Amino acid sequence: MESTGKLWGGRFTGSTDPVMEKFNASIEIDKRLCFADIKGSIAYAKGLTKLNLLKEEEYQIIFNGLKQIEEEWKNNQFVIKEHDEDIHTAIERRLKELAGAVAGKLHTGRSRNDQVATDIRIWLKDALDQLKHLIQNVIHVLVNRAKREIGVIMPGYTHLQRAQPIQWSHWLLSHAWALKRDLERLQDLAARVNVLPLGSGALAGNAFGIDRNFLASELHFSDISGNSLDATSDRDFVAEFLFWAALVMTHTSKIAEDLILYSSKEFEFVKFADAYSTGSSLMPQKKNPDSAELIRGKSGRVFGNEDKAPMFDTFDTLTGVLKIMHGIFSTLALFSQQRNDIQSKLNQIDEKKMESALNLEMLATDLAYYLVKKGIPFREAHSMAGQVVQIAEKRACKLNQIDLESLQAVSKMFTEDVNQVWDYHNSVEQYTSIGGTSTKSVLNQIDRINEWMTKQADETFSL
Repeated sequence: MESTGKLWGGRFTGSTDPVMEKFNASIEIDKRLCFADIKGSIAYAKGLTKLNLLKEEEYQIIFNGLKQIEEEWKNNQFVIKEHDEDIHTAIERRLKELAGAVAGKLHTGRSRNDQVATDIRIWLKDALDQLKHLIQNVIHVLVNRAKREIGVIMPGYTHLQRAQPIQWSHWLLSHAWALKRDLERLQDLAARVNVLPLGSGALAGNAFGIDRNFLASELHFSDISGNSLDATSDRDFVAEFLFWAALVMTHTSKIAEDLILYSSKEFEFVKFADAYSTGSSLMPQKKNPDSAELIRGKSGRVFGNEDKAPMFDTFDTLTGVLKIMHGIFSTLALFSQQRNDIQSKLNQIDEKKMESALNLEMLATDLAYYLVKKGIPFREAHSMAGQVVQIAEKRACKLNQIDLESLQAVSKMFTEDVNQVWDYHNSVEQYTSIGGTSTKSVLNQIDRINEWMTKQADETFSL
């Protein structure tokens, strides 16, 4: 009887329809699991040797064959053949070519079910570790800039309307805190990825008494799965990774959207370095923040219904986004900055343009707070401040241009000291509570994030 060449081909006599062959093949997607598959196979071969199901010399033949295959993949010399429907079939086929019949012993008690589940987890453990370091890099550059550029005042926006004055450092740290939560969620996810399914067989378990704790030790897993049926069918961790990545992309997209606005001629708060910008094929004056625009656009790539394909694609997309985001903030400058030293221009900012975008209406809340400090309930003070804004609108003047007599017509509590309200720095510095935008609070935020990052560096990431 002619062999079909399939791992499952023993009970089949007919060949597979070419259309079905192509439809069922996943080699172009899961070939990225090649090193994980080899690592898992070497560990499993050791486990079989412990059980005397492989002789020591047979193990060495299999080990040498797998290491040669590993080198072929590293050097782009591995040849994928027509009937290699997935990475597991391809590697086993090649191992048989190199090691002969002994290669068939490697699959003793192992199903492609627990093999695939193991490979994905091995690959994802490494991917999460890479993403962890990339997010840490972005947090570091945000925190370092926040510390270096403290004291720069800018408008804070809600509904794209100028709302209240805040520090530029406060804006930077708002995104550092979001990424910190992403790292914390990553650690939670890592614990669930770090569970070994190898030794579960197809669904019922391993009939040869394989030492699963030994396999976990060899492959650096912190736990083994508790139920073989669940272990081989579980892809919860992939779905969780995709959700986590989508959330990270939401945060990076939010950053990118702000930077796109802030770099426009209408704002001119920040200036993208040439390395993260592109031009126009028609309009020579254009300098487009395409790095940030692509970050926003790529957020839509991280959704999917399969497992491996979106997992790989999401990892690639997120890796690129985090590297670009780090580069953007490492080179971002303000339009208003005028320095002869080009490197200084790329790495420092000036507050002039940001402060010029502030307007006194943004201090209307401060005017209400002024009255609250005089003993007026906030809701009444809020209404009175609104009346003052209305007076300024009717007179087409600024809030600080309204005479004291007119202010006192609204409330007798207004006195000469109301002029202290019209200071943006005083406004910012009043928010001294934890998490606020005052210099004291921003420095506290920087210290808290740095302490947390140091703790993460000292602790072993559970992967």
